[in-house]
Amino acid sequence: MDGTLVDTEPYWIETEFALVAEHGGTWSMEHALNLVGNDLLVSGAYIREHAGIDLSAEAIVDRLLDGVIERVEKEVPWRPGAPELLAALREAGVPCALVTMSWARFAAPVLAALPADSFETVVTGDRVTVGKPHPEPYLAAAAALGVDPAACVAIEDSNTGAKSAEAAGCTVLVVPNHVPVLEGERRVFRDTLAGLGPADLGAMLGPDLG
Repeated sequence: MDGTLVDTEPYWIETEFALVAEHGGTWSMEHALNLVGNDLLVSGAYIREHAGIDLSAEAIVDRLLDGVIERVEKEVPWRPGAPELLAALREAGVPCALVTMSWARFAAPVLAALPADSFETVVTGDRVTVGKPHPEPYLAAAAALGVDPAACVAIEDSNTGAKSAEAAGCTVLVVPNHVPVLEGERRVFRDTLAGLGPADLGAMLGPDLG
């Protein structure tokens, strides 16, 4: 979701800086970018350690969520081509899952801005045992859809997310945004989702699966 469907990474980064400053700590853009795609509690622990603030990881996550949700409720910053691709997949009858390390209460305002049938299932960071880069989030999504992960294309913008999808067996469409993403055996790179349709995603799986 963050960075692929919506460009909310700037919202997270702004909120991190504000939270750390409020509690007398120090933060940097390098630290902020290290968190892209991470499980939120992992990010909370990282902020506690590296920013030097006296809050628990859980409290940090709650404060971050409050700040970012407030921004999203004012404006959803869609990534180019993302809503259009979702609409085309829905029209073509292609089942879709949202797999995000953001928590359910943050995903809610984004989902509310989309047609109700955009996703058959939603896997959020607070509903898995282990977050990205572990494969569990994508395995859970594929199982909920009733499909083989090898027949799925995951759309990602971070190394953390791409590793998770690859480990689950998915082909990964990488659309880099705020952080560089490494090449990989099952990674296909595009500059944007704009202009892509269901047939383009099917072609990425090859003739046997697409």
